[in-house]
Amino acid sequence: MAAAARTASRAFLRSTPATSSFRPAARSTRFTIPTQAFRASSRRGYSSEAGPSKSSNTPVILGLLAAGGAGAYFYLNGADTSAKGPFVPTQQDYQKVYDEIASRLDNSEYDDGSYGPVLVRLAWHASGTYDKESGTGGSNGATMRFDPEASHGANAGLKVARDFLEPVKAKFPWISYSDLWTLAGACAIQELGGPTIPWRPGRVDRDMTACTPDGRLPDGSKDQKHVRDIFYRMGFDDREIVALIGAHALGRGHPDRSGYDGPWDFSPTVFTNEFFRLLLEEKWQQRKWGGPKQFTDKSTQTLMMMPADLAFVNDKAFKKHVERFAKDNDAFFKEFSDVFVKLLELGVPFESKPEDRFVFKTTE
Repeated sequence: MAAAARTASRAFLRSTPATSSFRPAARSTRFTIPTQAFRASSRRGYSSEAGPSKSSNTPVILGLLAAGGAGAYFYLNGADTSAKGPFVPTQQDYQKVYDEIASRLDNSEYDDGSYGPVLVRLAWHASGTYDKESGTGGSNGATMRFDPEASHGANAGLKVARDFLEPVKAKFPWISYSDLWTLAGACAIQELGGPTIPWRPGRVDRDMTACTPDGRLPDGSKDQKHVRDIFYRMGFDDREIVALIGAHALGRGHPDRSGYDGPWDFSPTVFTNEFFRLLLEEKWQQRKWGGPKQFTDKSTQTLMMMPADLAFVNDKAFKKHVERFAKDNDAFFKEFSDVFVKLLELGVPFESKPEDRFVFKTTE
């Protein structure tokens, strides 16, 4: 099973000392994982409207049948819905959404065998547009559904993630896209061996008038000044910035999306601190190819780092956190969880309190 393979890989990587010279053999083909068996879950229907009292009035019955829907069902079955209010999902309902996403993550035909990394990127990019000064952007709204935001260069390829989640949205129509995208990111982190990501609902979808301007997300071709400008605008400090960039442990660059090519580490579907270890331990040289400027590891020439990645070891204030996370995976997990939760909640006017966040159970 793919999940079992990732669990074993993560355990091995975490048990390998930071000073180890071990590196998996270079791959000439993409790493794939067997598809995990799909776990079906039962479908549940909901009604948020009260039905009328039972009557023998034929025209009314015909009218309800013509209208269809839950109202007619309850009318014809004599159910008393007068006391029913709007459907309010519980943690159990959100756990079902989580389970549905988790059951569909593994796919040997996609990238390295999992849709998890692209779901993390969707949640990240939907949230990372936040501007603390104007209060605009962020995950509240799911405005990447619309142009021009959907067509911003930094969002290239994320239609894959949005389309992946459409069947989940269809099965659970009561969840907002805003909540679905962020829950999917939290799910992916946990299912790929990462830390627990406490999560709470409360995001409301908005229309295209709320789309953010281009340029609010990080540009991998830039240096540390650009990185700070982007993240400081959201309200993060240097320590939090470095923790967040650790998400590059997952996934790979695609020439037809970001323009970059290759994974950041040797286990792109396992969430560990390996990204930081590789930044420090490998010798990075500029790749000679027809794409944008990027770097590859000298030992295997199969990995990729963007100029913005190397900025984290070229800048002393950033580097001290890189070194800390490279040595201590537990510290990285704790700080990443805290800052990823913060990222997903930027600008969201929650009615619930932080202590009310849900902790979802991972799949077996």
